[in-house]
Amino acid sequence: MAGCRDSGPAQPPALVQQVGVYHVTSGPQALSMTLPGRASAHLVAEIRPQVGGILLKRLFEEGATVKAGQPLYQIDPQPYEAALAQAEATVTSSRATLKAAELKAKRDAQLVKIDAISAEDNESAQASLLEARASLQSAQAALRTARINLGYTRINAPIDGQTSTSSVTPGALVTAEQTTALTTVQQLDPIYVDFTQPSSTLLRLKRELAEGKLAPAEQKDATRISLELEDGSTYGHEGTLTFNGVSVDESTGSVTLRALVPNPDGLLLPGMYIKATLQEGVQQDAILVPQQGVSRDERGDATALVVVDGKVEQRELTLARAVGNRWWVSKGLNEGDQLIVQGLQKVRVGQEVQAVEDSAGTSLTAQTDSHD
Repeated sequence: MAGCRDSGPAQPPALVQQVGVYHVTSGPQALSMTLPGRASAHLVAEIRPQVGGILLKRLFEEGATVKAGQPLYQIDPQPYEAALAQAEATVTSSRATLKAAELKAKRDAQLVKIDAISAEDNESAQASLLEARASLQSAQAALRTARINLGYTRINAPIDGQTSTSSVTPGALVTAEQTTALTTVQQLDPIYVDFTQPSSTLLRLKRELAEGKLAPAEQKDATRISLELEDGSTYGHEGTLTFNGVSVDESTGSVTLRALVPNPDGLLLPGMYIKATLQEGVQQDAILVPQQGVSRDERGDATALVVVDGKVEQRELTLARAVGNRWWVSKGLNEGDQLIVQGLQKVRVGQEVQAVEDSAGTSLTAQTDSHD
């Protein structure tokens, strides 16, 4: 009778929750870092007068590109032309004096042999000859100086570059080696980008390279720099690392690095803020996983759910950094793990689930238990 008792309609078997999983793999991954920096001119020349006088002309347009040797300013040359003429006359007079001294010295040298003059007179003539030669050399040096000073009245650009605003106008009185520059010429193509790296990062990198955790980047990759501008856009030309600091700034605890960057369009200007990305090394067994598979607990620690033997298990993760839309996981996951990336909100730790490959990252239509 007990076997014939009606137990009611049969209950359907509970359906196992499906979850989309990503099969964790490892592979070589370049380790890069982004550092803040500032652009600075490749060459800078502050233009100052080397002689004083009244400024007659400004021979360039402010902001224009000039070539090395191109005239920039003209100082009144008349006083220096007069000084040059005087120096030339002095040289002529010194040559005449020397000629007379040579003739007298030669004549007295012959007369002293026949006792026509005293030895004292002969010695005086020879001394006068030496003095005349020295006077001519001094006059010739003064002549060269006068020519140089006259040349300095035309102020030329020492380098190719772009001019800044002029601090003086025609009619101004300028002085030799004054503290205020007349203008500045800056060479902006190529341009330098100086950025800083914390010394702690440098120590970590060297330690990981020594321990074999990182392989050194290839030479061409290690010196290549990509740039991001202030507005977030990517600069169209890559730079080359030319200098790696050899000392640590005591005030900031950082090391300065310098890159040389092409600037054919003049887009980069001195003082501009720039982010520079460069390669540190290569980790051969790096693990990168989709960001949607990583969550944060109430303490802010990174966690992930994985499928182990058909059940959900939680892992605590250590994240190295974000790489695009993936997390670089340094601890907590192993190659071959099944990381849940879809259906995270519908499962709990210890629950039996069915893992479905979701390498394309598409959403799954989960089947739930009948009593859920």
